[in-house]
Amino acid sequence: MNVLIIEDHADLAANIGEYLEAQGHTIDFAADGLTGLHLISCNRYDTIVLDLSIPGIDGLQLSQRIRRDGAIDTPILMLTARDTLEDKLSGFAAGADDYVTKPFALAELHMRLQSLARRGPGVGSNRLRVGDLTLDLRTLQARRGTRSLSLTPTGLRILECLMRDSPAVIRRETVEQLIWGDDRPESDAALRSHIHQLRQAVDQAGENKLLKTVHGIGYRLVQDDPG
Repeated sequence: MNVLIIEDHADLAANIGEYLEAQGHTIDFAADGLTGLHLISCNRYDTIVLDLSIPGIDGLQLSQRIRRDGAIDTPILMLTARDTLEDKLSGFAAGADDYVTKPFALAELHMRLQSLARRGPGVGSNRLRVGDLTLDLRTLQARRGTRSLSLTPTGLRILECLMRDSPAVIRRETVEQLIWGDDRPESDAALRSHIHQLRQAVDQAGENKLLKTVHGIGYRLVQDDPG
């Protein structure tokens, strides 16, 4: 992946860049909106990591200019400390394809960028689907058919992770890193509890079971699988 990181916090940008480079990706940096806009106009990127609070042109304005004036459809992942629903909706309305709030795990950021890159330019509807299970990334509303799912914030993060990589198996360690970062609990009881709550929300009586446990390895979301 060729990734542009637009972030004015030098240490954070360096940490992200070093992690992504260690995964084999090529990184460019911009510390302000105008530099970012120049790099985007001169180069091709697979994904853009865009902080909202940058000097020159802020992230929302830059995203709007990229989409409206530049007609560039490179996937944008917004990075910010603003975590209200209104902030997220504003980001998506400005042209973002995904949204990560600080603090975050680098492994989660990498996973989201890989998912955006696989979906490619013009990712479109911002809606994930597995069978009749959908997750709207703009409103953060999950539905199973006509039924609305009531999820905890942790359950929502796990569900999004599983849906993005469906039908692949997500290892238990990856889910733990997503939830707790480097402060993972010694026991796996907490993760089992989160998965149990998510399964109760996703799979109810009479419905095809989508959330599968791959014993000793991890979890997956898949339609019409007998396993």
